[in-house]
Amino acid sequence: MRNGVGTAPRGHDVARITFPPRPDRQVVALVRLRTPLALLGAAALVLVGPPLLTTGSGGETGTQIPGLRFMVPNTPGGGYDITARTAAKNAEDAGLTHNIEVFNLPGAGGTVGLSRLVGEHGNGRLAMSMGLGVVGAVRSNDAPRTLADTTPIARLTEEQDVVVVAKDSPYKTIDELIGAWKEDPGKLPVGGGSAPGGPDHLAPMLMARAAGIAPKDVNYIPFDGGGELLASILGSKVAFGVSGVGEYLDQIKAGELRLLAVTGPKRVAGLDAPTLQEAGYDVNFTNWRGIVAPPGLTEAQRDKLTRLIEELHDSPQWRKSLKRHGWDDAFLTGDAFGAFLETQDKRVVSVLKELGL
Repeated sequence: MRNGVGTAPRGHDVARITFPPRPDRQVVALVRLRTPLALLGAAALVLVGPPLLTTGSGGETGTQIPGLRFMVPNTPGGGYDITARTAAKNAEDAGLTHNIEVFNLPGAGGTVGLSRLVGEHGNGRLAMSMGLGVVGAVRSNDAPRTLADTTPIARLTEEQDVVVVAKDSPYKTIDELIGAWKEDPGKLPVGGGSAPGGPDHLAPMLMARAAGIAPKDVNYIPFDGGGELLASILGSKVAFGVSGVGEYLDQIKAGELRLLAVTGPKRVAGLDAPTLQEAGYDVNFTNWRGIVAPPGLTEAQRDKLTRLIEELHDSPQWRKSLKRHGWDDAFLTGDAFGAFLETQDKRVVSVLKELGL
């Protein structure tokens, strides 16, 4: 796997939200995309480069894609970055393809990378890792390029967000944190690895509403990925942070971060922390990540990318990575994934209205 940061992709030749119901209804949103409460963090996969040997299950009829590149539309260390680098390494270790280059092209919640992806019309060697954050970012930035302009490849994972503080934080439990937060929401800034409208923004807004805090009073500070957020949590620049479990699992286990709660319907195996629902806050929120490619692919190009991701998904290397990062398998491909993206966009809009943002 080759790495690059801030390298623009070459041309062809040259890493479920269930909201507490109102008396008459329940709002459900499934999205890892981004008042603007619709910014999303996204990670992209880009495919371009010199020809490679076709070995393994490969050849032009297998899964080998010479010059495959994975673009990450946010900074190193975030969820899209971890997803893309894990997928690249697992694909190489499984012999599915070789020398995948992973590079970062952050900006505007993932929409800078999205715009570049859409501009690579017909490039079957380019793909982007993305999620709920990008869906929201398109909305909040009123981006000219949308996910409808891409070729959907697959949804890969679903994961819970975690509520964390620095190890020396005065808050030992989720109740202590929320108690202080209710007293003066503006004085306890919360950080997230996505722009307004993304998963790390929506989760604390739902927490606030469940605790009786008006979402508009929350002092939310967005970061371009979990890597940037981590430094601010450890440096006490924010009172607490909310991001994907896979992004902070190592720091939690090492004792650098204190885990107070998880946002999904069940506890995360190996972590000693309650769900928000267990703690008495009616929030059930999960995030997802997937892969899209440029528009204008031939059927053969699309099928080959899909076949590579399908074989990656079925590999023992990927199954081990799911467990290691605390990700749930949420595999969905092709037209079904495309339909899912359409529903996510509509649900982001409805959730923001529900929250009054």
